[in-house]
Amino acid sequence: MSSGAKRRRQPSRNPRGGAAEGPGDVSRPGVVPRPSDVDNEESDALRYEAFGRVMAALAAEADAVESCRDLSWWLGADDAWNIEWRDGPYAHELAALLVTRLTESGLDDLSHYPGHHTLEVLGVSVVLHAVDPLGLHRSAARPGLWRLSQALDPLHHTSARRPWEELLGG
Repeated sequence: MSSGAKRRRQPSRNPRGGAAEGPGDVSRPGVVPRPSDVDNEESDALRYEAFGRVMAALAAEADAVESCRDLSWWLGADDAWNIEWRDGPYAHELAALLVTRLTESGLDDLSHYPGHHTLEVLGVSVVLHAVDPLGLHRSAARPGLWRLSQALDPLHHTSARRPWEELLGG
């Protein structure tokens, strides 16, 4: 075996006689550690837990969600969740509803300033964006809006065809 091949297989030595310290070697003193993968996994888990709690609270607000169109969400570059919808309630109205739902569920790590559209859930920012909002009261009174709660009401029978009868041709 040539000396070059042997050198490539053996760890290089520093002048003081120890193994070479590279930027990824955190076991050596004097080396600045990089963020741990464990910390990244924990922060990702916390970020998704916060998002899951917000979406569960949003799902519980059926009237508000039904009035929204084009609901979308994404994780921003600042590690804040962004939730956006068209029509439906104003962002501060939905934020107030979500705060009520989240506090009822027993969440303690929550901060919100009345009138604002940003929530802090478990230390993770959730920014609400309403595009062309109508408001809760106007969207509930809007004609032509098919309301699931009305469609599922067994006591409300009229001679008018129901939306699913129109779709199915019945």
